Parts: sequence; C-alpha cells; structure tokens
Amino acid sequence: MTEHQLYPDTWVDNYADYLFNYAVGRVSDSEVAKDLVSETFLAGLKSAKNYKGEAAERTWLIAILKRKVIDYYRKSNSKKGKAEVRMSSSSYGDSEGDWLEEKVADPNGNMADGFMENEELGLAIQACIAKLPQKQALVFKMKTIQGISTEEICNELGINPSNLWVLVHRARTALMECLNQKWFK
Repeated sequence: MTEHQLYPDTWVDNYADYLFNYAVGRVSDSEVAKDLVSETFLAGLKSAKNYKGEAAERTWLIAILKRKVIDYYRKSNSKKGKAEVRMSSSSYGDSEGDWLEEKVADPNGNMADGFMENEELGLAIQACIAKLPQKQALVFKMKTIQGISTEEICNELGINPSNLWVLVHRARTALMECLNQKWFK
C-alpha cells in the first residue's frame, strides 16, 4: 500500500469484522452496529480524497466509526445530543479506549483543559465509575483513562491479560448501563 492510497474494495474482507466488534461493543445492538459499519464504509468512500496516509487504513476507518457512534448517541436521545464531544484524530494508531473513556473529565485536574465540553456528563461518568466494584474501577481507570499498558497493569495487580480484558469489558458494560439509567433517560 502506498502512503496515500486506500483500497476500498478490500475493506469488507479486511475490516468489517473488526469494525463490527468495535461498534457492537459501543452500542450493544448488533443491527445498529451493522448500520454504523455500513455508514463508516460509505463515509470512507465519500471522504477518500481527504485521506492523507498519516494513519493506517484501519485506524482511519475506526476514527470515522467513532464519529458515527457519537452521532448515533447524539441523535438517539436529546440528553445524549447535549454531550458535545471533541474528537481528536491520532496518527499513532487506534487506542483501546472509546469516546466515552477518552473523554472522561478528570476531577483532580490532571488532564489540563479537559477533553469534554460537557462537564455534567463528565460528572455523571465519574459517579458511575465510583459505583463499580473496586477492582473493575481500578483496572478500567488504569487501562482506559490513564493509558497504562496491559503488561504493567497485569504485573502490578497480579492478573493475566484475559482477566484484565474481562474486567475492562464488565466495567464498560456497567458504565453504559449506569449512564443509560442516570444520564441518557
């Protein structure tokens, strides 16, 4: 692949499963996830001329999908629509976090200038994190908010990578349930 070239005819074979798994983990609805992946491919085709080759094809498609997920939540509920989230595109690859985790406001001020424009949603997220079981909350914060490597977390907590990802998945699921009850009503 040359630096500035996309290969859209290979997207479905190469990236559909990955994008679908990413989307279904964010929206918890397989039909919506399928629609978001289709919209991602369509948006990718429409904006292919803007592709600069600064990121891998998959990373570029994930960035588009992240925006589609945010748009989905904005459209699906009026309170969700108030959550104005700044998207930052990264040239160094796809991160394990998603829009929610990347944008959590830090109550201790460790993330200067904050990532969320909507302080109220940030506070709701912090309140939901506080309700998680202690180990889930700790692993979730270390991995998705602080960006600590899987290896470091496993060594520090004496767990294996599979256990770490189970804890992160459960935390994400519980956070979305909490936010759906407390914020997105």
